[in-house]
Amino acid sequence: MGKAAGRVMGIDFGTRHIGVAVSDELRVIAKGIETVNWNGEDPEWALNRICEIIKEMEVNAIVIGRPARTDGTRSQDKAEAFGASLAERCGIEPVFKDERYTTVLASRYLHESNIKAKKQKKVIDQVAAEIILQDYINTL
Repeated sequence: MGKAAGRVMGIDFGTRHIGVAVSDELRVIAKGIETVNWNGEDPEWALNRICEIIKEMEVNAIVIGRPARTDGTRSQDKAEAFGASLAERCGIEPVFKDERYTTVLASRYLHESNIKAKKQKKVIDQVAAEIILQDYINTL
């Protein structure tokens, strides 16, 4: 029995920036596509934008990075509340995945790729979402 088909969205949730990545239809490769900026208070705009992307890209599964402390215990989790709102709004129940060190890995990757600091700031959340998503689809 093979892998399920259809695009998966990866989300690196932050209280100011939300990195978004989407897989190909065969769920082999993740690609960062957008950073959704929001005010950290009212998630309406961010939820609406992500739901638009879900429709446009025909996404049928979502994985959201869940912050954890270095010892593996969960930290206070706004990502879960955002995921619940996203499920209610878009009709797709998200899966949560440990996201420890994804931003560090994304930063290292961008630095090693000789991406200028100004560009790094714009795409680091997308790259972190890409790492979360790629790690997830590699386990399918």
